[in-house]
Amino acid sequence: MPGFLNPLIVEAAVRAALDEDLGRAGDVTSLAVIPQGTRAHAAIVARRSGTIAGLPLAATAFRLLEPAVELELLASDGDVVAAGTKLGTVAGTAHTVLAAERTALNFLGRLSGVATATAALVARVAHTKAKIVSTRKTTPGLRALEKYAVRCGGGVNHRFGLDDAILIKDNHIAVAGGIKAVLARAREAAGHLVKIEIEVDTLAQLEEVLAAGGADVVMLDNMDPATLREAVRMASGRVVLEASGGVTLDSVAAIAETGVDYISSGAITHSALNLDVALDIAM
Repeated sequence: MPGFLNPLIVEAAVRAALDEDLGRAGDVTSLAVIPQGTRAHAAIVARRSGTIAGLPLAATAFRLLEPAVELELLASDGDVVAAGTKLGTVAGTAHTVLAAERTALNFLGRLSGVATATAALVARVAHTKAKIVSTRKTTPGLRALEKYAVRCGGGVNHRFGLDDAILIKDNHIAVAGGIKAVLARAREAAGHLVKIEIEVDTLAQLEEVLAAGGADVVMLDNMDPATLREAVRMASGRVVLEASGGVTLDSVAAIAETGVDYISSGAITHSALNLDVALDIAM
């Protein structure tokens, strides 16, 4: 499993999703048409090729409804699988299997989609030193899970929230009175373990940041490869450089080849397509 996945977060997320789906009366369709005690055996299958993430959540969905459910995972998060790959099997009462089905597949499909989108970018920059990082553009309430999925796809995480790093954006600069002032205030307020990153839109702003000092990381926002290359030359390793904006499968290699350290992408979380996964009953 790529990195730590807090089981408390997993259980809380799955419980909330099951509560949302089952409501007050449970799966009224299955309760109406399937006799109590009927057993069901099923396989969880990837309909498309991709990178897997979210199997622990899928398993939790079944186990929360039936602790004694028989569940075997045949793949692991981070695995790259072909279309048609069986990811796991589940056996239990039919009511449990069918009631947990959609919650399990929703988590698995969503997180595998994020992992797959991340892996595609990671593959394009593998010949460079650049790392693909996620942003805060995540589904509300699911950030920790989606950032975990990014790691499953070979990416790394940016800050998790507003509270774990200082990231000075253009609006902060405008309100605080300029680059020199905002960096001075940030350095005065930050503890010795808190990183300071500042966003710039132009090389002139980068020059001002380098002259002022105080920044650990500079985000180069929406710069073309030629400008990014010049930014790398100007920085000369004095700060970590992160490229952001305009990152696509077609552009990411050229961005990475400029020599930046990190490339951040909101699309790997906010625009990732779900991986098509299914539950096939085999009575």
